[in-house]
Parts: sequence; C-alpha cells; structure tokens
Amino acid sequence: MTKHLRRRQAVAAMTATAAVLALGMSYTSAAGAAPAKGTSAGAAVPANLKLIKTKTSLLGKHYWYQQTFKGLPVINGYYAQHVDKSGKITQVSDGRDAVPDSLDVSAKVPAATATKSANTVVTARATRNRIAGPNKSGTPTPTATQGAAQLAVVGGANARLVWNVTSRSGEGVTRSLVDAKSGVVVDSKVISDNVDGKGSVFDPNPVVTLKNENLTDQNDQNQDALFLAQKNVILRNLDGSGKLNGKYVNIAEAKGGLASSKTNTFVFQRHSDKFEQVEAYYQVNQTQEYIHSLGFSDVNNESQDFSINTFDGDNSFYDPSTDVITMGEGGVDDAEDAEVIWHEYGHAIQDDVVPGFGESEQAGAIGEGFGDYWAVQQSIPVSKGYDIPCVMDWDSTSYTDGPKHCLRRTDTGKTTDDIDGEVHDDGEIWSNALWDIQKALGRTKANKVILQGTFFYAPDTSFADAARVTVQSARLLYGKDAAAKVTAAFQARKILS
Repeated sequence: MTKHLRRRQAVAAMTATAAVLALGMSYTSAAGAAPAKGTSAGAAVPANLKLIKTKTSLLGKHYWYQQTFKGLPVINGYYAQHVDKSGKITQVSDGRDAVPDSLDVSAKVPAATATKSANTVVTARATRNRIAGPNKSGTPTPTATQGAAQLAVVGGANARLVWNVTSRSGEGVTRSLVDAKSGVVVDSKVISDNVDGKGSVFDPNPVVTLKNENLTDQNDQNQDALFLAQKNVILRNLDGSGKLNGKYVNIAEAKGGLASSKTNTFVFQRHSDKFEQVEAYYQVNQTQEYIHSLGFSDVNNESQDFSINTFDGDNSFYDPSTDVITMGEGGVDDAEDAEVIWHEYGHAIQDDVVPGFGESEQAGAIGEGFGDYWAVQQSIPVSKGYDIPCVMDWDSTSYTDGPKHCLRRTDTGKTTDDIDGEVHDDGEIWSNALWDIQKALGRTKANKVILQGTFFYAPDTSFADAARVTVQSARLLYGKDAAAKVTAAFQARKILS
C-alpha cells in the first residue's frame, strides 16, 4: 500500500501518536491509522473524518473524507482510501493537519464583518491585477460579491478558527480565510479555474470547420460565413421541461433569459444569446456520453450547472464552491467555441473525481493542462485533422494577432525546464505529455488511462506523482507495453526520469 502524506505535516514523521498527544493535538497519526495492504475497505479509518464522496472507477472504489475538528471542517484536511474490486485497500492518501485540542471554536468576529473584509481584499487585488487584453480597452473592475461565510479551522503550526468566505470578482471565484478572533484576512486565493477567451457554438468552432483563420467576431453579428459553419444536431437526454436541462447539463442562468421551447426545438443564429446555451448543452452532453462509452459511469455523472454570458469579461471559469461553470461574453462569446466549454468541463471533471483538486501550483497546472488536452481531444472526431493541438482557435481570434490563432497548444515541446510558476504556462508541459500519450496509445486507450489515473491524484499532487499513478493505471489496464509508452511520454517532458 502506498501512502501519501502532506510534506507540511512534520508531525507524521515522529512516532506520531505519542508526539501528537504530548503536544495536546487532535490528530490521529498516519502511523497506525493506515490499514495494512490487503485490509478490507473502511477498516481503521481515523477519527474526526466525514465521508463526503465515494467514486467508482474501472479498478475499484475511492472513498474521500473531510477532516473535522469539533464538528467544523479543517481547511484542506483530507483522507482517502482507494479500494480494488475485491474490497481490499490498495492505497491511502492522508492529508490531515494537526489541531490543538485547546483551540476555541467560538467566533468573536461576526460573519458579515468577515465577509466585508474579505471582499475588500479581493476587490483591491482584482483591481491591481487587471490588465486589458490585446486590442481591448480596460473596463472598471466590479466590486467583489460574496456567497455564504462558514466557520472552519486551519490546522498546522498556526492553527486558528476562521471564516471561510467565497467572493466573486473579475478574477473569478476567490476563497478568503478571515481570522474569526481578530478579523484579519490570513489567506485569499482564486479557486475558480479560468480560461481567457470566447468561443463558437459550432462543432467545434467556425475557424476549424471552415479552415479560415481570417474570421472575426464583428461584435456578435450574424455573418454569412459563420452561418455556413452551423451544424444541425440532435440534443439528447433533455428532461422534457422545454428548457435546456438534461441528464448531464443544466443551463441554470443566462443573459437574456433561458431558452425555452414547447417542442424542444432550439434553433438560433449566433447573434442570439440563446445560441450559446444550445452549444453548451450539446457539447457537454457529447463529452459525457463519450466518457460513458469509455466505461466510466462516475466521472462528473450529474447535470452540470452552467451560467451563460453572465460575465462581462473575456473569461470563463469553473467555481468549485458552487459547482457552476460560468461562460463570459467578452470578445467572441466564450460558449461559441466548444473548446472553451470542454476546457472548463475538464476542471469540473477533476474537481468531481478528486475533491478540492488544485491545491498546489503543479496540481493547478495539471488542471489547466488537462482542460486544454480534453478540449483538443474532443475535437478529434469533428475537426478533420485541422491543427488539432491548437486550443480555442475561434475564441482566440479576439486577442491574438495571427496569422494563426491559438490560446495555447498541446504540442509546444515544453519540459519541466520551462516551469515558470504560472499554471497556464506550466499546463502546456502536462498537456503535451497527455497529447503524446494519445498519439502513442490511440484516443480511446489514452483517455481511459488518463481518466483512471485521475482517481488516484491527491488534491495537492505534483507532476511526478500524477505521472506515476497514470503509468500505474496504464499497466493495470493494458500491460507493460502501454505503461512503457506512457512513461516515455512523461520522460520526454522531463516529468519522470
């Protein structure tokens, strides 16, 4: 059995039980808590854990727990058991933090005060960081708005009671931690997964369909050239409500109101805001049906909520705190490009399979790289070979000079030597590795391996750790030869040696 502990948990390196108790900490040590290899599922699960999700993959089940302290969630505290089909535990991921038993969990600062402090910090940062995109004029940054503030605990050396506040601003969705005793904002970070760009409601987009890099948005006007790129499709799995709600997609909110039809006929030209609603529904339904065709029945197997054209900026993002994908309308409306939709859905996939995924910089880069890869591989059946590694060809016409328009690529040749700490840049290393795996194994086998490997990620995984479980999945699914090809793909990016 392999065990993954957070590097910041020095307590686990001691003879943990005695050391932690001596310090007056509430934490069941990894030593002694982790079942031996071959132990039945559910055995020896430490105290103060709440089961939050059970996932089923091709190789077994995966049980995810939230660490708690006196009934409150511990921020980023997790524990997972990975169980094979015989019911035996094959791996444990332990990301718990030590919390002093004496920690007082009564708040002195009201929730409203904490929320106001968090939004002030978020708004100020969004204003500082806002940079108008190429050929775009800057617009004022909206004041941050918030969701509910909830009490939580931060563990570790600086354990404290905090208000966990979610805010929405021009940067996307931010999680701020406000000390519930002093009111100081101790941490604030963007938790939504963002992509800059707009898209086309075609299959996958007008640039690819028409093989024309000279197309432009023209302020969302109908154009004869773009009309030729439209494709009549069947919208499967609708719930019959007369709206774009179904088994895998729910258009929950949209600029201009929700599309509706008593006959379930949703035909619009691209100037209509309802056009993007149809595109989002169709493309997500397509990708989820494809996932099921691979044998996975529990990979974001739900009706994914979408908010269409409700963000003024040239950006779209997945918000893990509400499980909503928001599509922006700056430049080319994002939901006009299927690859923007697929990229954001990639984030929803990973957050569903691995609760809280993306805690480390490299995990964030894996998220961006997977999103880009998922977008371009979904284009393979409909792109007729037109520069498939180019990500978001139509969306990027609003902010790239050409003659070729790509937000990013999955064949840059980048390696870990090129890491610069920016998740989208570093994501091109990961997406290139996945793209090479696809070329080596073929699309079907590669995607089975990649999705299966995701089930074994830790929320704060590294390139190397994620690569190793992907290689392991290839070996278990397809044998040594497949594992060797996957290993070679990661070695080419210098992720594995």
